[in-house]
Amino acid sequence: MTEGTTSAAEGGDTLTRLEQEGEIAADYLEGLLDIADLDGDIDMDVEADRASVSIISDSGGRDLHKLVGRDGEVLEALQELTRLAVHRETGDRSRLMLDIAGFRAKKRAELAQLGAQAASEVKSTGEPVKLDPMTPFERKVVHDAVAAAGLRSESEGEEPQRFVVVLPA
Repeated sequence: MTEGTTSAAEGGDTLTRLEQEGEIAADYLEGLLDIADLDGDIDMDVEADRASVSIISDSGGRDLHKLVGRDGEVLEALQELTRLAVHRETGDRSRLMLDIAGFRAKKRAELAQLGAQAASEVKSTGEPVKLDPMTPFERKVVHDAVAAAGLRSESEGEEPQRFVVVLPA
């Protein structure tokens, strides 16, 4: 077997595993929605080597915002519970991402803009810029935006006060 064939097979195995994670997560979340008597559709995808599951609503999602909570706190907890449900079924640690009512997608866009603005400020002043404390998800989005702007960044501090510092080139 050639090396390319092995990589393709491994890639297929990874995709199958991530799709399985998405299916398990969707079943878990469907049960949760039923228990909470909330309406929502489940959308599954694979993005950046992660299973991605979204709960969306055609009716504006007012009820789904209860599952997001203040600043996404409930969403974070539900994501961890969903990851645990996947782990229980597969035996493997999951990096699954959960979005509810577009909250995480909107947050990702806002954070990418924040990272780009911080990078622009660092380029113009030559001084490092420290941002407010963020969750690991939020820091990752900012780090990616800073890298796309051609600069580097680091995380400093201890959870839950860990923050991003954007550094000059």
